[in-house]
Amino acid sequence: MSDAYNYLNTYTKNTSHHYAINTTAHQSDFKRTKNTMATYLITGASRGLGLSLATILTSKPDLKVGLVFITSRNTSTPKITELVEKTSGRVVPVQLDPSDPQSLKAAVEFVESQVQGSGLDVLVNNAGVQRFTNGKVGDMSSTDLTEVLYTNVTLAHLVTSAFLPLLRQGKRKIIANISSTVGSIALAPGFARYPAHSYKISKTATNMLTMQYALDYKDEGFSVFAISPGWLRTDLGGPNADLSVETGAKEVLRYLKEAGPDFNGRFLNILVPGWENAPGPNQYDGKDAPW
Repeated sequence: MSDAYNYLNTYTKNTSHHYAINTTAHQSDFKRTKNTMATYLITGASRGLGLSLATILTSKPDLKVGLVFITSRNTSTPKITELVEKTSGRVVPVQLDPSDPQSLKAAVEFVESQVQGSGLDVLVNNAGVQRFTNGKVGDMSSTDLTEVLYTNVTLAHLVTSAFLPLLRQGKRKIIANISSTVGSIALAPGFARYPAHSYKISKTATNMLTMQYALDYKDEGFSVFAISPGWLRTDLGGPNADLSVETGAKEVLRYLKEAGPDFNGRFLNILVPGWENAPGPNQYDGKDAPW
């Protein structure tokens, strides 16, 4: 039985029905080469885009990738178990409920114990939710708006803030927030018929959160940017979406690989050949999306 599989069993359920991380039970056999390999942390990676990002990152040995931490409230799903076993400990699951301060603190301490002083290079804030309004924006409930903003914006902020000390120790200092062009104020008329009002508002707020981090941490060498991965065929995007999740993931990873100081404070759109001038609201032209 692989070391990675044994790692999954280092979680024990506590009385609050969360999983507590045993930070001393596992030290990955995959040792990070400090001068060449980057460490990644991807939130909301139990499925969809997050899981695809981790899968592609660890499938190509030519990429300069070390440990890939994937967070989820439930880290014992079949897809996570399969990926961890397949990568022999290179993908490391981290149980995280960012709304629980103790869970967030434990997650940071666990990642810190694994990187062993090398820090964290890339944070991808991917976790998010979407809800639809039955009617116009005036019919949107306060509960929907509050909960979607909290999940998509507040929790992204809490995760970023908590992992800042480890990111400061990393070589690349990249923070990528998964956003969406539906949050673009300039493009809003094109998405007027899309009834996910709280989601659109939250992505506009995500973009401003990104800009605030970009402005405040630029002098420390950080590159903080938002990226729209396209309308993807995931549980969130649905089966009628434009693109496969792999297409979006590959483009996001291309940007992460290229990211440097010139990416700071930008809102990026992916490039998909044939979609540069597509009819309708979605074009994937590789240009900066308008705020």
